[in-house]
Amino acid sequence: MERLEIGLIGIIAILALIGIRVPIGVAMGVTAFFGIWAMMGLSAAIGISKAIPFNLIGDWNLSAVPMFLFMGFVAVEAGLTRSLFGAARIFLARIPGGLASSTVFASALFGAASGSSVATSAAFSRIAVPEMLDSKYDAGLATGSVAASGTLAALIPPSVLMIIYCLLVDTSINTLFMAGFVPGVLTAAAFIMMITVRCTINPDLAPRYVDKTTRAEKWALLRDAWPLPVITFIVMGGIFTGVFTATESGAVGAFLACAVAVMRGRLNYRMLRRALIDTASGTSAIFMIVLGAALFARFVALATIPTWVMGFFDGYDTMTMIILVCVILALMGTFMEEVSIMLLTMPVLAPVLSSHSVDLTWFGILVIKLMTIGLISPPVGMNVFVIKSSLGGRVSLNQIFGGVTWFIVVDLFVLAALIAFPALSLSLPELMAK
Repeated sequence: MERLEIGLIGIIAILALIGIRVPIGVAMGVTAFFGIWAMMGLSAAIGISKAIPFNLIGDWNLSAVPMFLFMGFVAVEAGLTRSLFGAARIFLARIPGGLASSTVFASALFGAASGSSVATSAAFSRIAVPEMLDSKYDAGLATGSVAASGTLAALIPPSVLMIIYCLLVDTSINTLFMAGFVPGVLTAAAFIMMITVRCTINPDLAPRYVDKTTRAEKWALLRDAWPLPVITFIVMGGIFTGVFTATESGAVGAFLACAVAVMRGRLNYRMLRRALIDTASGTSAIFMIVLGAALFARFVALATIPTWVMGFFDGYDTMTMIILVCVILALMGTFMEEVSIMLLTMPVLAPVLSSHSVDLTWFGILVIKLMTIGLISPPVGMNVFVIKSSLGGRVSLNQIFGGVTWFIVVDLFVLAALIAFPALSLSLPELMAK
C-alpha cells in the first residue's frame, strides 16, 4: 500500500475515533503509531514514539501553559473577576446595552490574564448574566454577550491557543502575542458597537439601567478592580519591550496573581489546592493532546500528505487558497473542538503555506479568529454549553445560540478585515522589532 493511501486511511481513522469520543490526543497518537508501523516497520514506530515525546516535553516554551492557567485560576479563586465587572459597569452602564458592553470590556481584561475562553465564559456567566436577566435584558443578548466575549481570551494575549499554534508551526510566541493585540481590541470594540447600535434601535432588548451604586461603593469597586489590569499591563508590557519572554511572562503573571491574593487575605490552603489541581488537570490534558499531535505531524509528513495538499492548491493564487482554507476551518469549527482542529490541520497546512510564502504569524491570527468563531457556532459551540450548564433552566440553548448569531456576524466582518488588511495583525510586531 502506498504511503499516501496509508496517510488518508489514518486521517479517516482519527475522525472515526473522535466521533466515538476517544480523546483527541489518544486518537492521534495511536493512529500515528500504527500508521508509521505500516509504512516503516515496528522498530521505527517504537523509536519515533520514544523520541518525539521526550524532545517535546523538554521544550521550554511549554512551561508557559501551566503558568498562564495557574494565573487565571488564582484570579478566579481570589474573586478578581467580580470586581472587574463592577468597575466596567461604572463607566458603561449608562449607554444602551451598557451591562452587555461592560461584560465585553471586563471579559477582555480577564481573558488577557487567564488565556482561557472557557474559563472566562464560565466566570462571567455566573456574574454578569444573572444581573442582566434581573435587569430585564433580553436573554439572547445577555447570554450571547458572555459567550462571545469569552472568546476574546483566545485572541488577546497571552493565549494558550496561540502557544499551541506556535508549537505546531514553529513560529515565535512573542511575535504572535503581539500580533493578536490589535485584532483582539478591534473585536471587543466591534462587539460593543454592535450592542450599542442594536439597543439604540430596539430599547426593549436592554432597558435603561438604573445605577443605585453610591459614590463610596464605586470607589471601592475601582480599588478592587485594579489588580487584573495592572497584571495584564505588566505581562504584556514585559513581552512587548523584551524585558522577559512569553514563557517568563507566564511565571511573572502567576506570581503577581498570588501576590494580590496574599494582599487581600484570600490565599489559603484550600484556594491554592484548588488552583493547583485545576492547573495540573488542564496542563495534563493539553500536554497529552500536544504529544498526540506531534506524533501525528510526523506521520503526516512521512505519508507525503503535505505534498498531496500542495498539489491540490497549486492551481489557486495565494489569496484564494487562504480563503478556501478559512472556509474549511470555519466549517470544521461547527462540529469539532478548536484544539482538535488545529492539531489535525496545522501539520498539513504549515508546509503548504510556507511554500506559498504566507506569513505564518498573520495566518496564525486568522486561525485563532476562526477558532473563536467555532467556540460559539452551533451545534458544538463550547462556550454556549458552558453558559447553559452554569445557568440551568433560566435560559434555553436556542436563546443562547440566537443571541450569539449577531456576534458571529460581527466576527466574520472582523475576519474579513484581518484578511484584507494584514497590517492590522502585523503592524505591532513590526513596530516592536525596530
